[in-house]
Amino acid sequence: MFIRKTAFPAFALAVALAGAGGLTALSAPDADAQAATAAPEGQARPEYHVDPGRHVEGWIAFLKAELKITDAQAPAFESVAQVMRENVKDMARLHEQYGADRDKPMTAVDRLEARVKFGELHTQHEQRFLAAFKPLYDSLSPEQKQTADALLADHHHGHHRG
Repeated sequence: MFIRKTAFPAFALAVALAGAGGLTALSAPDADAQAATAAPEGQARPEYHVDPGRHVEGWIAFLKAELKITDAQAPAFESVAQVMRENVKDMARLHEQYGADRDKPMTAVDRLEARVKFGELHTQHEQRFLAAFKPLYDSLSPEQKQTADALLADHHHGHHRG
């Protein structure tokens, strides 16, 4: 079965949902990014809002369509979808926590601590997703498993390879 490469980034985000993307929001911006977001002296910096769950329902629909989930598989799939929604809520809370201090410059230690927190949360999310995904995967037909295997094979930590 051929799977469009353009679909891979959306699926990686669905699987890793709120994973590595949360880390990049707290990474040091490059000079061009800083210049683009720097406000003129005396003016407030433009507000940057991270919404980790902005597309979660689309990702869920994408996954359901790509895997061709049957009525019999729907309860197991709904468990996966619910985990995805919960993961998004967790990530939104952590982003909100860090967003509250957005006007305060982050030190190197602050950034490292934030990366650790986002990494720990990402690991928890992956574990929850795996626990929900295993029963669904066990219920899939060989063709559906082949699709799931292909979708997951081309990704590592939510980044497209190749």
